[in-house]
Order: sequence, then C-alpha cells, then structure tokens
Amino acid sequence: MNCLYKLAGGASLVLLLSGCASLSGDGGFGAAAGVSEARTGAKASVAGHLPRNDDDARALAAVIHEKLGQPLAADDAVQIALLNNRGLQASYWSLGVAEADLVQAGRLQNPVLDFKRSHGGGEVGIERTLTFNLIGLITAPMASRIEGRRYEQSKLLVANEALKVAADTRRAWVDAVASAQMASYAQQVEASAQASAELAERMRKAGNWSSLDQAREQAYHAQTLADVVHAQKAAVAAREKLTRLLGLSGEQAVNYRLPDHLPELPAAPRELADIEQTALNERLDIQAARLDTEQTASTLGLTRTTRFINVLDMGVVRNSEGATATRGYELSLEIPLFDWGSARVVRAEATYMQSVNLLAQATVDARSEARENYADYRASYDLARHYRDKVVPLRKQISDQTLLRYNGMLMSVFELLADAREQATAVSGYIAALKDYWTAQANLEAALGGRLPTNKGVQP
Repeated sequence: MNCLYKLAGGASLVLLLSGCASLSGDGGFGAAAGVSEARTGAKASVAGHLPRNDDDARALAAVIHEKLGQPLAADDAVQIALLNNRGLQASYWSLGVAEADLVQAGRLQNPVLDFKRSHGGGEVGIERTLTFNLIGLITAPMASRIEGRRYEQSKLLVANEALKVAADTRRAWVDAVASAQMASYAQQVEASAQASAELAERMRKAGNWSSLDQAREQAYHAQTLADVVHAQKAAVAAREKLTRLLGLSGEQAVNYRLPDHLPELPAAPRELADIEQTALNERLDIQAARLDTEQTASTLGLTRTTRFINVLDMGVVRNSEGATATRGYELSLEIPLFDWGSARVVRAEATYMQSVNLLAQATVDARSEARENYADYRASYDLARHYRDKVVPLRKQISDQTLLRYNGMLMSVFELLADAREQATAVSGYIAALKDYWTAQANLEAALGGRLPTNKGVQP
C-alpha cells in the first residue's frame, strides 16, 4: 500500500511539473529567424514576429513599398523574399506545430474516472475507479527529451529553408538582371544590323554590292531579330521567377524595377581555406541530420525500455454495496504472451541505422558540393576577368583601329561590319561570364551554409 502512495505522489509531482510547460509567444520563430538573419544578413520579420493582423500586414507592405521605390538590389530582394514569400511563411508556422508537440509531450495523460452504479434485490452497488497511466509517468522525461530534439531539429530545418529561399532569390536576381541586360544589348545589336542591312540595300542599288553581299546582311539582320525575341523571352521568364520568390502580385509584380546591369567583377576572388570542414560545421541541414540521428537513438532507448510493458495503469478503487464500502487499488498489465516487443526493437534499430547512413551520405554530399562550388566560383571569376581584362579591351582596340582604317579608306565596309559583329559577340560573352560568376558565388554560399565574408563592393 505504501508503494501505491509513493506512485500516486510521484504522479502528482510529474503532473505539477508538466503543468509548468507552456507555449511560447512565437512558436520558436525568433530563434530560427535569428539563425537565418545571421547567415543571410536580412531580417526575417518586420515587428519581430510573424504577421498576425492588419497592423502587421500594413507594416510589411510599407517596408516592401519602400524597397521597391528604387531599382531593386540583390540584398533588398532577399529581404523581401524572407518577409513575403508565402511558402517560407508556411514553414515558419510549422514551428508552432513542433512546439505544441513538445509541450504536449511534457504533459501526462489525463486520469480516467470510472463510475458504475447497479441495483438489485434491494441493494444498490456503486463502483468508483480513478486510473493513472504509469507508463506515461515513467517515460515522460524521455519523451520530453525526444520531442525537445525534434523541436530543435525543426528550428534548424526552418532556418535552412530560409537560407534556401535567400539563395534562390539571389540566383534569380542575378538571372533576371543579366537576362534584361542581354535583351537590351540584343536590341542594340539588332538596330546596328538593321542599319547595315539598309546600307547594303543602298550599296546594291548603286551597283557597289552584289546581291549575295546584300543577302548576307539581310540574313544577319533577320538572325538578330530572332535573337532579340529569344532574349526577351528569357528576360520575362527570369523576372517572373524572381517575382514568385518575392511573393509579389498585382501592380507591384509588374512595376518593380531592376538595375540596368550586373555589378562589376570584384578586384579579387575570395580565398577560402578548409571549405569541406566549413560546410560540415555551418550547414544547417547537416546539423539537423545529426539531431535526427540522436533523436532516433533516444527513441530506440525508449522502445527497449517499454518493450515488455505495453499497458500499465494504476487505479484507486472505492466500491460500496448497500451499507458496506470497500477500498483498494488495481493494476492493469498487458501480458506479453504473443507479442514480446522484438519487432518494435528491430524496427527502431533499422530506423536508427537508416538515420546513420543518411547522415553519412549528407556529409559526403556536403563535402563534394563545397569542393565543386568553390572550384566553379574560382573558374567563373577567372573567366569573367579574362573577358574583362583581355577579350573586351582587345576587341575594342581592334574596333577602334578598324574604324580609323575605314575612315582613311584603307579598309572596306565588309571588314567594318564583320568587326562590329565580333565585338558584339565579345560583349555578350562578358555579360554571360559575369552572370556565371555571381551565380557561382550564390551557389558557394549555399554550399557553405551562409554568406561569404563581406568585402566592400563585392556583394551584388
């Protein structure tokens, strides 16, 4: 009987402690937002919490309106995406679900009160039973620890989702600006080709050009018209992808402006040491995978603890029949006659080994992605610098000399037009190389789990 009182006292203590667990005001959003803000340099909220009412919506709209009032920079685009991307907002709210599960795990099941009244032969029988779930009491601390790890994992995954949206937005911004720049330059080339075609027609009519020479210029002009359409299509697609990530609609989606050109290439690339270890230390998906493995191991321990005791309920009983009252207690125990719990243990062990191998594969992938993206970043920088320092200046020098010779009647118009086409090819190549560089930098940041060390004038 003393044992019963001790168990009942323990149940009361756990009930008292579990009652202290409560839901936070933001569901863990503040912690996840802090991680993403530190790694992206952009705030994830306007008022320090998720938008909940009209006042929050107006404050968010004011911030977005201010940033869209000028050509949209890459950092401002990331800021808007973190604040306004609805898919990301849904991920933020998933933290509330995880926190609710954590708080619920710290609370015991409610006791069950059974009341039975019977009568017959002039006698009235009353039976009252108050039952507590002892397994829930015994395993509550371990269950709380498991849910705590799951909650921490959810915060890491949500913060990682914010980093993905930021990286996708930065890449989309680079693509949108570069595509618009290419479309604008394609129109300039087309205008020049049109002038060349008109000149060719006049030259043929004057008898200075053959029909073949005129056809060549007309064909080139026709090709430049097709190039303009292709470039404009690509620019529209790239802009709309960026618009979706920004969460814009209506007039904002149509009227926001982008810079006329990409940022210039920085003076030097970043020199990064031990990028593989940086990726393993900093990437949030790796940290979340580690927590998942630890959580699975804890779950395995819980399964082994309860494999033989599936149902264990304690109840305090009071019966009365007529004028006679009896008191006592009862225990309900499921006898492991057919199911000894071995299948649950095997399942838990298999789940744990699955988690271990997923973590190992994640680390392999992270190392490889770090190496690949750093190599791509350095190669893209070298290529863009080559265009900037060698190809474009040489093409310009050749163009200047060609024009001088043409004006001095030392070169034909054919050579002048051919040089103009080659110069257009060099400029288009530089724009593409510059786009590849900024995209490679965004990819490298994603592979390493955060923005690279900031150098003034380096980030777009």
